[in-house]
Amino acid sequence: MSYYFSKTINDSFENALKKTTESLKNEGFGVLTEIDMKVTLKNKLDVDIRNYKILGACNPSFAYKAFQVEDMVGTMLPCNIVVQEYEPGKVTIAAIDPIASMMAIKNDTLGAIAEEVRGKLKKVVDTL
Repeated sequence: MSYYFSKTINDSFENALKKTTESLKNEGFGVLTEIDMKVTLKNKLDVDIRNYKILGACNPSFAYKAFQVEDMVGTMLPCNIVVQEYEPGKVTIAAIDPIASMMAIKNDTLGAIAEEVRGKLKKVVDTL
């Protein structure tokens, strides 16, 4: 089982980032964090990498449901989505597969919630 699903689109990095954020919003997710790996690694290590951002997305109702059945589930949240540009105009968007990440937790109710979240995140990626 892969731990993520992805799609590559032909678009600018900034436009792909905007589309991803909008698609997340359409599925009930908000972006809690945005980590710019290109800037961070340049500042911390003085290395250059391609455009690469990590979006920490959360769907509050699903987060609450998960918390109700597994109080330490916050160690696995938020759901991360990566937007990276391999070459100008070619951007890959990848989302964590929550089923894969929740396999570490032996809780059938949480697994059912993860399946619902997976469907929403898969839709986010597929509609880009």
